[in-house]
Amino acid sequence: MSTDILTTVHVIVSNQNTPTTGLYRPAFERENCGFGLIAQMDGKPSHWLLKTAIGALARLTHRGAVAADGKTGDGCGLLLKKPDSFLRTLAKEHGFALKDQYAVGMVFLNPDASKAATARQTLEAELQKEGLAVLGWRAVPTDPSACGDEALKSLPDIEQIFINAADGMDEISFERHLYIARRRTEKAIEPEDAFFYIPEPVFQGNFLQGSGYACQPAGVLSGPE
Repeated sequence: MSTDILTTVHVIVSNQNTPTTGLYRPAFERENCGFGLIAQMDGKPSHWLLKTAIGALARLTHRGAVAADGKTGDGCGLLLKKPDSFLRTLAKEHGFALKDQYAVGMVFLNPDASKAATARQTLEAELQKEGLAVLGWRAVPTDPSACGDEALKSLPDIEQIFINAADGMDEISFERHLYIARRRTEKAIEPEDAFFYIPEPVFQGNFLQGSGYACQPAGVLSGPE
């Protein structure tokens, strides 16, 4: 064993027993995926927070896999609290009247128009079965030039669906009905359509695919939101 390796092992072992005064504990160090948490302590939305989070994400590219094309990654992005004012602005632009209790779902659709239409119709029907009101769809602006050749082979069309809760429905019931509709749609569509996908945290927040090796929704940094 070389001197350098012995020195490294000694430092790591020594750090395990180093007293700490904050939340950090050297003993928790493990080899795994990178993760960063940036919080606004007052809970207020901040464009600076979003820009800083994207900057932090760009510094984690070394923790993910990269395909031979040099651009396609294994999936990385930002998990954000639902940007209420931004989504309400978009809804107004499209003529959607959002209630106090609403949801916006990010949906990946097949580039084939007929298959995409089938997926939309199925999801809308399942949501309506749960007593929810579908207001309409919005095509999400994207920049495919950010994607590598491998990613472009499976690039879906990305759209958002705007949904209102039924009158008198509380948040927990709303989430339950959304989940049921999503799962029924997935079971009906996914066996026949590999492009169709609804990101897991879609109704609680918004997952923005980003960083240096993935497609990122266009205009993420284009306004004060």
